[in-house]
Amino acid sequence: MWEAFLLYHGGAMQKEIETREDVVQLVDAFYSKVLSDDLLAPHFERINFPEHKPRIIQFWSFVLLNEEGYTTNVFDKHRNLKIDQRHFDRWLELFNKTVDELFVGEKANDAKFRAKTIGWTFSEKMKQLRLTDQK
Repeated sequence: MWEAFLLYHGGAMQKEIETREDVVQLVDAFYSKVLSDDLLAPHFERINFPEHKPRIIQFWSFVLLNEEGYTTNVFDKHRNLKIDQRHFDRWLELFNKTVDELFVGEKANDAKFRAKTIGWTFSEKMKQLRLTDQK
C-alpha cells in the first residue's frame, strides 16, 4: 500500500483517505457543517446523532475502504424524509467542500463521485415515490 502523502494546499495539510480514522475525520467535519446548515439541520433534529454516527462511519468505511460489516439499505432509512433537490444539492456541496478541505487523491475523488451517485439515486427514487403517492 502506498504511504500517505501530505500536500500543503491553501494553508491546510491534506492527505489521502486511507484509514478508518480518516473516515471519522471526514464524517465529523462534514456533519459539523450539516448540523449547522439552515436547510439541512432541521432534518436531523429528531436524530440521536451520537448514536447514529457509528452507522455513518461504518457506511463510509464500507464505501471507501471496503470494510465489511455494513448491510443496511441506506435508502430505506431516508425514504420518508421530506427533502427535495435543493437538499441533495446542498448535501453534495457541503460534502465536496469537506473532502476538498481535508483530503486529496484517488479515494477523495472516489468519495465525491460516490456521494454524487448516492445523491442522484436518492433524488430519483424519491421522485418516483412521490409520483406513486400521487396516484
